[in-house]
Amino acid sequence: MAIDERYTTQRMLALRKVTRAVTELLRGQLKDHLSTLGPIFRPRTVLGEYVEGTKDTVRGAEKTFKEFAALYEAVATAKPYSLPKEIKQPVEFDSWSLEILPVEYNHTARLGSESKVVVITSPLKWVLAYAGYGVEPLRQMVADSERPSAEVRRFVVHPLLMHVVAKQAGLSQLFESLHFPIRAERFPELGELPITVITSSISTLRPPDEVIIESTEIAGRDSFEEVVRMEDIGRMRSPLQDRLIEIVKSHDPKP
Repeated sequence: MAIDERYTTQRMLALRKVTRAVTELLRGQLKDHLSTLGPIFRPRTVLGEYVEGTKDTVRGAEKTFKEFAALYEAVATAKPYSLPKEIKQPVEFDSWSLEILPVEYNHTARLGSESKVVVITSPLKWVLAYAGYGVEPLRQMVADSERPSAEVRRFVVHPLLMHVVAKQAGLSQLFESLHFPIRAERFPELGELPITVITSSISTLRPPDEVIIESTEIAGRDSFEEVVRMEDIGRMRSPLQDRLIEIVKSHDPKP
């Protein structure tokens, strides 16, 4: 089977260079934003005295805690966790420093009768987590049936706290305006646990399976990194710009 001309070896080399350069730039920008905005992501900003180590009174904290507790019960008592539904207050919390790691997932690449499982990295899509409580440690936790339930609970609580914090009013709009949309996603192996993910306005794509298989054979490893979607760069728009255009059109419909 012929390789799609959009993904010849030469073209892939160029796309990889562009992807790495774009990733380096945008990841640096995102880290700067998070360094400045880090205090906003502390659980006490929305849960106040319901978080261990603080006696701050926060407006709406009781309602937020009830929402958090209900979400914890729904997630923790189901597979793959099967934990007790009770959540003690104040909520124990080990870390409030932030880390971002690119999203990885398994993909079965197929070419004729050949197939292989490849770990795919999305370089412009990051899991936002409290340090030490990202997706990979949680995956390891889920896979180890001998882990004490108290330890598993900590690894469930921290992503839930991040989810609750990331939902606070204005935060999603702020990151949207910075061209780093923030949202919750589910990973199949982690059940219904919402994982906070930050993406870039520039997306990446996974080439056809034959390209992936050829690339992994050449590299000698079962991993592959998505490449930047070039057309996204030309389509970049500012949310403020879009709103201003709408205002102009609503008051002056002339083309």
